[in-house]
Amino acid sequence: MNAQAPTGTQAPTGTPAPTGFGRGLSSQARNLHWLLTNLVDEVPGIRSVAVVSSDGLLLLASDPGLAADPGPAEGADRPDESGPKGSSADLATVVSGLASLTNGAAKLMDGGVVKQTMVAMDEGSLFVMSISDGSLLGAHATPDCDMSVIAYHMALFVGRAGHVLTPELRTELRQSMENAQ
Repeated sequence: MNAQAPTGTQAPTGTPAPTGFGRGLSSQARNLHWLLTNLVDEVPGIRSVAVVSSDGLLLLASDPGLAADPGPAEGADRPDESGPKGSSADLATVVSGLASLTNGAAKLMDGGVVKQTMVAMDEGSLFVMSISDGSLLGAHATPDCDMSVIAYHMALFVGRAGHVLTPELRTELRQSMENAQ
């Protein structure tokens, strides 16, 4: 995809809501989802991304492998989504746990606020970045990704999304995720 990143949080005019998302949701929720989908589509190496609330609940996710082949019907059983590897709920759990661990370490070390955490593994990378009010952006990436490029684009997302992720929008996104299950 060659779409340019927006300067604000507004999806381009005429951009349809992603398949299976956006029905009955506010324009802010649809625009945030568009930004998240664009992050995955445009940044090489990102496998999946999740926005997690301060209490560890999944607010928004993008599973590029699932979006490419939705199967016979939306909401149908998807083996890739049900297992422990790669599901949005699992990414949200890991992101929340890692953020809690690093925040605890920062307190013990008088290190101030944790802004970003990166974990490099043999088979992938994990990035966690604070958005606002305790919300988090987590990304799972390939092992050969350019960490600086991913961190840069995540920071752009945080800058664009942070001011629109209001308590009302978080509630709307949380309810949307609960209704989707």
